[in-house]
Amino acid sequence: QVQLVESGGGLVQAGGSLRLSCAASGSVFPFSTMNWYRQAPGKQRELVAGITSGGVTIYADSAKGRFTISRTNAKTVYLQMNSLKPEDTAAYLCNLHDLVDYWGQGTQVTVSS
Repeated sequence: QVQLVESGGGLVQAGGSLRLSCAASGSVFPFSTMNWYRQAPGKQRELVAGITSGGVTIYADSAKGRFTISRTNAKTVYLQMNSLKPEDTAAYLCNLHDLVDYWGQGTQVTVSS
């Protein structure tokens, strides 16, 4: 059973930065994709960024130029978030997709104006 644990969320002023981390435990298929999603109150969950085992990345339009996803190994992924805006406020969830989808509990990011 794979478990994901996120960290790095918090309260930051607009224009600030945060770095989120997600660590997976358990047996992970080597060709997995790791993603960051976010969900704000009353809104649908949306993909923020994703990275394949080969390092191919994808970003939501809202994240391009401000966020960077990186991966050190099959089990650890980061999301560097710069130039944060109040509309980035949400719970950020880590997702690992191999043969099935695994989800973390989420870490809250709050950006004040």
